[in-house]
Amino acid sequence: MRIYFFTLIIYVCCSVSCYAQNGSTNFKGYFYNEEYNVYLHLDLYEKDIEVPNHSMFGNLPGYLGKKLNNFYWLITSGKIKKDNHAIINMINDYGSEDLKASLKRKNDSIYIFKQEEGSPLKVANNGKWLKLPKEFILKKKQNK
Repeated sequence: MRIYFFTLIIYVCCSVSCYAQNGSTNFKGYFYNEEYNVYLHLDLYEKDIEVPNHSMFGNLPGYLGKKLNNFYWLITSGKIKKDNHAIINMINDYGSEDLKASLKRKNDSIYIFKQEEGSPLKVANNGKWLKLPKEFILKKKQNK
C-alpha cells in the first residue's frame, strides 16, 4: 500500500511541475515599430491593461498607440492559437472602425503584425491620418 501511495505522490508532483513550467509570455509586453512610431502594449494572458486616459473602457488585453499621440486602437479580444500565433480584434477609441489582425512570433524579439480583415489601420500623424501597411514588423522590448 505504501508503494502505491508514494508512486501516486510522485506522479502528482511531476504533473504539477510540468504544468508550472508552461509560463509562456510570448504575447505579453511592449512591442514597437520605429518606422511608423507605433507601439503595441499587450497582455493576452491576464487581459488587465488599462489604456492611458481612457479608463472608461476598463481593463483590456491591450492597445495600439502612436508616440506623442493619445489616439488608440483598443484590443477588444485576443486568442492565442499556437505558442507563436495569436488573433486579435481591435476597434478605434471612437468605436467607428474595427479590424481583425494576426500577430506571429518570428523569434524572441521580432513579431509580424498582419491585418486580416476589416477597416484600414490608421493613426494620427502631424494632423493627418497615416494608413499603416497591412503587414509590418514589431520588436518586443526585452525586460532588463
